[in-house]
Amino acid sequence: MNPPNCRIDHLVTSGTFSLDGGTWDVDNNVWIVGDDQEAIVIDAAHDAAAILDTLGGRTLRAIVCTHAHNDHIDAAPALAAATGAPILLHADDLPLWKQTHPDRNPDGELVDGQVLEVAGTRLRVLHTPGHAPGAVCLYAPELSTVFTGDTLFQGGPGATGRSFSHFPTIIDSIRDRLFTLPPQTVVRTGHGDATTVGDESPQLVEWIQRGH
Repeated sequence: MNPPNCRIDHLVTSGTFSLDGGTWDVDNNVWIVGDDQEAIVIDAAHDAAAILDTLGGRTLRAIVCTHAHNDHIDAAPALAAATGAPILLHADDLPLWKQTHPDRNPDGELVDGQVLEVAGTRLRVLHTPGHAPGAVCLYAPELSTVFTGDTLFQGGPGATGRSFSHFPTIIDSIRDRLFTLPPQTVVRTGHGDATTVGDESPQLVEWIQRGH
């Protein structure tokens, strides 16, 4: 049963992703969890003004970064400046963060097992390295939802062909941390459509065999 009035708002923002000398156009999912009074933003991507508009004057408790690729964090400092909310990132992704924001550190660290609370809802931090060393997912059992950033998508794991990534590691993270969640858990991703744990878990062997 959902906590009273807690909801998930979804915003898609557009910009670019840059790493290892390449740049690509991308659309990112921004997730806002909260009620009419307060909220947490998961991945402040590209457009702080659009995120602020969706917040609609609610108190922003935290800006949570699932990982530090630039397309997931580029609007975080501006959103923090506008709201006073702290930016939270796993320490293992600080080298990636510094590539985008060399003069602005995150305000706090995310650690595995940590619980964030907003609007009567608990979000548990799951450290899921592989796409990035400090990648995390946020599991909200009361909402039967896990926010996976770029760790798990509809049809496969996040990309592991660039710096700071590792395919065997992301497979371990998905198998051990995500596919142990209830099958009906909705997977809300960093890009593209949502799915469920139950829809994705039967494909794990196929992903391992194909190597991506």
